[in-house]
Amino acid sequence: MEKFVTLNNGIKMPRLGFGVYQIDDLAQAQQVVEDGLQIGYRLVDTAQIYNNEQAVGDAIKHSNVPREDIFITSKIWVDDYGYDNTLKAFEDSMKKLQLDYLDLYLIHKPYNDYYGTWRALERLYKEGRIHAIGVSSFWNERLADLITFNDVKPAVNQIETNVWNQEWKSQLYMEKEGVQPEAWAPFAEGAGQIFINPVLKEIASKYHKTTAQIMLRWFLQRNYVVIPKSVHKKRLAENFDVFDFELDSSDIEKIKALDQGHSILEDEMDPEIAESFR
Repeated sequence: MEKFVTLNNGIKMPRLGFGVYQIDDLAQAQQVVEDGLQIGYRLVDTAQIYNNEQAVGDAIKHSNVPREDIFITSKIWVDDYGYDNTLKAFEDSMKKLQLDYLDLYLIHKPYNDYYGTWRALERLYKEGRIHAIGVSSFWNERLADLITFNDVKPAVNQIETNVWNQEWKSQLYMEKEGVQPEAWAPFAEGAGQIFINPVLKEIASKYHKTTAQIMLRWFLQRNYVVIPKSVHKKRLAENFDVFDFELDSSDIEKIKALDQGHSILEDEMDPEIAESFR
């Protein structure tokens, strides 16, 4: 399997990366990124609200991996939406990341003045400061709205997807529009005893893999980009070891049967979620 996807603007993005969400200790965050790069990862996902962009930048700076071989994603938070605010927030993130350009910049949530923010991202993209722009947690209606009334189509939509919430309808729409789906919370943050689910354990035993590896391979075979998180080097290495086997169709159907059809973490269509950003 090819380890990269090609985005709608021709940019190549690794299929498998890792995220640094909820790694608040900067020294630990830097170590995780350094470990990930050493293992072979080339996609690192951070965000303004994670407060660890500086650690990601330090890790890249100290790495012997060429900058052009590393794909860095960051995201702008709701509080800084709007055209002018976005331009300022981007510059702040770039200083922390210590980069000359960003590979992918995402609008983190589909609320507030995301139109003003998108137009700022379009400007930065056209100036070459960002190689690709996209969104996070945009459901189909919001994504369609953004695509229809703007110049640049999002390259990526990062949405909550896992075996409990499989988002097939969202994927079909994104594929129709040429938007790359990317999964956040691919392990559902451990909800529902996901790692010891009997169906996943049975499949894992068949392939001599872990349940986490089975889930990651399932994403890859769905043509998703996926960014699991771990602070343990051994687990990071294990998560990266998913390119040497392939799930057969019967196993994919068994996993599909686990779909509950709704978010179990944060339903972005719930009005209370939007109201919580006041």
